[in-house]
Amino acid sequence: MGRRLLILGPPGAGKGTQAQVLCRALGIPHVSTGAMLREHVEAGTDLGRLAKEVMDTGDLVSDAIVVAMVAERLAREDASCGWLLDGFPRNASQARALDEILGDRGIDSVVMVDVPEDEIVARVLARGRSDDTAETTRTRLAVYREQTAPLVELYEQRGLVRRVDGVGEIPAVLCRIVEVLAE
Repeated sequence: MGRRLLILGPPGAGKGTQAQVLCRALGIPHVSTGAMLREHVEAGTDLGRLAKEVMDTGDLVSDAIVVAMVAERLAREDASCGWLLDGFPRNASQARALDEILGDRGIDSVVMVDVPEDEIVARVLARGRSDDTAETTRTRLAVYREQTAPLVELYEQRGLVRRVDGVGEIPAVLCRIVEVLAE
């Protein structure tokens, strides 16, 4: 049985970058809900068509669509040896759905990438994308605090959270993640 991991942290903390590198190192699939949504839309699947209709209006894709995509992805053969979830669950409803999908085995560890808000704003502004302003970044952080941050408490109660300082160069943060997962 492989590792069943979840990575959490505020937007701009570098979760996606760390997840990709960590998954290559561990030989497990990186299950990113953003990438899955794009794949389903591009492939024109039923779920992809539903998601595209919602995304075209600017709304967030419903929990039901995202949960169905995650369940389908985790059922694939390559995920039988473990995986790292990135971008899911985002809220308590999705966390309950994940518990149902996984059953008794559940998650092995939750990596929490901690980065101070001022550092996140500086990182996002340095990317230079037009939709990345200090104001939009702080709005995204507020949504994260309201919806996703409570998941950290939920998983801490289960003894699954491994906190990592996410400030520094990519290899240094990766080393910290590998260290906490080895404990």
